[in-house]
Amino acid sequence: MTRPLNGAEQINWDLSDLYSSSDDLNLQKDKTSVLQQADAFSEKYKGRIADLSAAELKTLLEKYEVIQDTGGKISSFAYLQWSTDTGNAEYGKLVQESNELSSELSQKLVFFDVEWLKVNSKKAEALINDPELSFYKHYLDSSRRYKKHVLEESQEQIMSAKAVTGRSAWVRYFDETLGAAEFKIDGESFTEQEALSKLHEGDRTLRKKAHEALTNTFQDLSRTLTFIFNTVLADKSTNDRFRNYKNWVSSRNLANQTDDDTVEALVSAVTSSYDLVQRYYKLKADLLGLKEMKDYDRYAPIIQNEETITWDEAKEMVLDAYTSFHPRMGEITKKFFDENWIDAAIKPGKRGGAYSASTVPSVHPYVFMNFDGKIRDVQTLAHELGHGVHQYLSRQQGPLQAGTPLTTAETASVFGEMLVFQKLLKEIDNPKERLALITGKIDDTIATVFRQISMNRFEDAMHTARREEGELTTERFSQLWMKQQEKLYGDSVTLTEEYGIWWSYIPHFLHTPGYVYAYAFGELLVMALYEEFTQRPDGFADKYMELLSAGGSKWPHELVAKMGLDITNPEFWNKGLNSLEKMIEEAEQLSKQI
Repeated sequence: MTRPLNGAEQINWDLSDLYSSSDDLNLQKDKTSVLQQADAFSEKYKGRIADLSAAELKTLLEKYEVIQDTGGKISSFAYLQWSTDTGNAEYGKLVQESNELSSELSQKLVFFDVEWLKVNSKKAEALINDPELSFYKHYLDSSRRYKKHVLEESQEQIMSAKAVTGRSAWVRYFDETLGAAEFKIDGESFTEQEALSKLHEGDRTLRKKAHEALTNTFQDLSRTLTFIFNTVLADKSTNDRFRNYKNWVSSRNLANQTDDDTVEALVSAVTSSYDLVQRYYKLKADLLGLKEMKDYDRYAPIIQNEETITWDEAKEMVLDAYTSFHPRMGEITKKFFDENWIDAAIKPGKRGGAYSASTVPSVHPYVFMNFDGKIRDVQTLAHELGHGVHQYLSRQQGPLQAGTPLTTAETASVFGEMLVFQKLLKEIDNPKERLALITGKIDDTIATVFRQISMNRFEDAMHTARREEGELTTERFSQLWMKQQEKLYGDSVTLTEEYGIWWSYIPHFLHTPGYVYAYAFGELLVMALYEEFTQRPDGFADKYMELLSAGGSKWPHELVAKMGLDITNPEFWNKGLNSLEKMIEEAEQLSKQI
């Protein structure tokens, strides 16, 4: 059952644009100098923020960005290096050192946030609107939203210091635990990512064995994982209480520059359309010839014996789709391949999943994934390179405004997937192959929209239960998990008893609580964007590239409005859901043809 070669086995990134190694002299120098810069910054500006002129505040922000860039460069290198080998003690040591350094920097610099938020509204508004500070306008304006949630300087310093030995330590332990875990199939050991990949195979016996292997290891680790979850949830509850957030997701919504009502409209639109999921899985069960679809059958391909896609083939698919949309997008994407900004090889100890790390504006992004030679890996590559292009273009906004809220951060990634999907679709005439591609896309869309919202509902349930009931047992977590999964799948999928433990491996719940709804936000937004593109293509690509270049320098609804869409309208989400329904209808028609 050895994994076939696909050409990605040697695709390892070159992190030397950050640092050459943990022992790099420049790294050691930066560790020292960034603390000295922070001390000098504090000495010059502490206690003076309210009295600064616009020109003085601009100078402060420029110095502040230099410190943020250097600190971010150190932490980015440490995390990226460790991601590829979570069992490496040297790499783990540097991650801890960088976390401690980040905490120390935060403690030295937090006075700026505290003092800026204490500036009276009239003076702050004048500074925000001063032409001298036009470049930083959105940063200064958006930061004021935290006025009710920032503590006194000494309290903020304690919060930052304790986070290093608190939440961040437990999250690292979670990653290392699953990174080192083994999943046995027919006596052979696989990584988590390799075992999860088997759930997409055409062989049902293999899917079932992978399901059993994953379940067995999750259950073996359940005591540890349950304790980690309980601890991180309790930590968040404490922080939310101290910071005066009204519920567990309020801080996430604030960070995403959206409001509770908009998120609730999204969640409501998706949960009220669960019937689309159930309708589709009943169709897929028929296509697969299954009397009963189990949870390990959901991602089975319609066409059996899917061939291995090589790394070079995947590269060409993505480059062609991106270049056809906009030459500049193709140029940037090519850099990731040519200059070794991608780590795609599957190897022991490497953490699962995929991400694009923006790192810092003075360098460039890096893409991390586990390439297994399947069509979904091509889509993952397209997804992460979408992030990468976005992050590369938005660097011009500087450390304080390059990053985007999670709600719009997923736009470029999902749009990149859509470009590759549409390109492949146009090249297929055979009804059976077309059906296979469309069902694959529907699978992905359901996973991105509906599964993520069901996970958001689980998050809501577990955070609420942890706060109301105290420490939760493994069985209680599983009960909350299965309740939401049963609502999603109804009678279209039979959920095995073993599936109850599958909440325990999902990193987003711990890494970024509240993150998952952003996937649904991004997917439905992109469906609406792509419909706009097909109906009014003239000038769309240039406007889209401008949107990416803006990064986080404007409010999300303002950026999207330039594309002709209104995400503040509760009815907006139905545009994307209608597009999904059209795909299901096409799948139903194609199934009749074959």
